[in-house]
Amino acid sequence: MTQHIGIVACSAEGAALCYRTVCLEGSELLGPHGHPEVSMHTHSLAKYMAFIETGDWAGVAELMMSSAEKLARAGADFLICPDNTIHQAFEFIEHRSPRPWLHIAQEVACEAKRNHFRRLAVLGTKYLMEGPVYPQKLKAAGIDHKIPDALQRERINQIIFDELVNAQFLPRSQAYFTEVIRGMKDDGCDAVVLGCTEIPLIVNAENSPLPPLDSTRLLARAALRKAVEG
Repeated sequence: MTQHIGIVACSAEGAALCYRTVCLEGSELLGPHGHPEVSMHTHSLAKYMAFIETGDWAGVAELMMSSAEKLARAGADFLICPDNTIHQAFEFIEHRSPRPWLHIAQEVACEAKRNHFRRLAVLGTKYLMEGPVYPQKLKAAGIDHKIPDALQRERINQIIFDELVNAQFLPRSQAYFTEVIRGMKDDGCDAVVLGCTEIPLIVNAENSPLPPLDSTRLLARAALRKAVEG
């Protein structure tokens, strides 16, 4: 018997990539066409953004809890959230959640440690890059990190919210990510965290100057292992 995965979604493209990864890669563990039971719930991204833009992380947490409760009633055994930014609200929900969670930044930190990376470039929304989610988990793992400068953070954030979450993947934006990552490689980073779940749709191992740590797929694969192995 495999465990039932509950996905607390936020933005559609990142959640869809996480769901597809669970379903498509499940066959590697369970045989052709096999994957664990999966349920997903999401509130409108607009509702999340109303809280995020005002720094109301308790409000974000209430939306996550609402999804968590619905998924628990649907039979989910544990929960994942394929959205890095809203993990800033994790402290408000972890102790009262109806089901246990896997933490996306924890899975990235574990993968970085397994690969002996020492200094990570962290890309994501401006809220993620300037927030505590990755600094806390990476510091606990003994890993240093760096974020882009202020102008780069604004441009990356604009690309995410104007393009990526709307399924627009433009060559000029891919080139911009490559330029930013190359600069961070020159500054001593040895890998890059794709810390917005949509970034892996435009940045990959072929076009990134640094080895990418794909937060979306790392979380999905950790969920698969937990569902199958317990």
